[in-house]
Amino acid sequence: MSLRLPSEIVVEDVLPTLRVLLARELGEHGLTQREIAEHLGVTQAAVSTYVSGEPELESRIAEHPRTAETVASVAAGLADGEMDGYDALAAVLELVRAFEDRGPICELHEEAMPELEGLGCDLCVRGANPELHTERAVLDDVREAARVLATSPGVATAVPNVGTNVGTALPEATEVADVAAIPGRIYEMGGRVEVPANPEFGASEHVATTILAAMAEAPDRRGAVNLATDDAVLDAAETRGLDRMAFEAGYENRGDRLTEQFGERGSVPDVLFHRGAFGIEPITYVLGETGADAARLAAELVADE
Repeated sequence: MSLRLPSEIVVEDVLPTLRVLLARELGEHGLTQREIAEHLGVTQAAVSTYVSGEPELESRIAEHPRTAETVASVAAGLADGEMDGYDALAAVLELVRAFEDRGPICELHEEAMPELEGLGCDLCVRGANPELHTERAVLDDVREAARVLATSPGVATAVPNVGTNVGTALPEATEVADVAAIPGRIYEMGGRVEVPANPEFGASEHVATTILAAMAEAPDRRGAVNLATDDAVLDAAETRGLDRMAFEAGYENRGDRLTEQFGERGSVPDVLFHRGAFGIEPITYVLGETGADAARLAAELVADE
């Protein structure tokens, strides 16, 4: 594991870039290199390099619109005396905190510490708390589900033309943003299942809508995966004694309609399917306690065909 603290990213990547940009902006306001050095707490030789040389800049920091706003504001404030060092520090800290909240500092941190990639990490903002651990567990489950789909024989043939997705919801999920899935959907290419990205919360409205409707009746049904509707898969589900339910294909008010149907029957099916409609491909949803559970069941049903 490559252990890197977020503060190291700030010190090594963010502050050097901000110092260069501030030095140049202060120079535009007519300050001497000595005055700039005093404001920035660096040597005059360093300022000379900032202004006249070609120091390396971190482009994601340097080119961000919020950086430009902060640099312009701080430089103008220091130049005309409206800001002192405390005010300037407060403005820079505000920028850093904004960049730590799913911003460019997060991107740089993920590159420096690949173990963070795909976790939706907001450790800098919220700290290590139970909610964050729960979110990580949900994301891990979707990653496991994607591995199951990618490595199980025959699943590629069951991927709909619109693509497949698999999702897992947080235990108290109430909206699409509480359900993790694969951004851009999972697709078939050359007879293989391709997973284009790591899971994220809010990445699949259709799968999330189905899961949320299921949770309204059965809170432990927090996972689902969609496949192309195939009679062989539906027959395999029937042979296994699984509960099946047909529903209308339309997208309008789908969540409300499913919630009502689940409530009327007093249970959530294992397999939920429709036969399509104009412009809507026939789709089957396999549900489970988690997305990984649903993916394993889906792979078994495909293998049973």
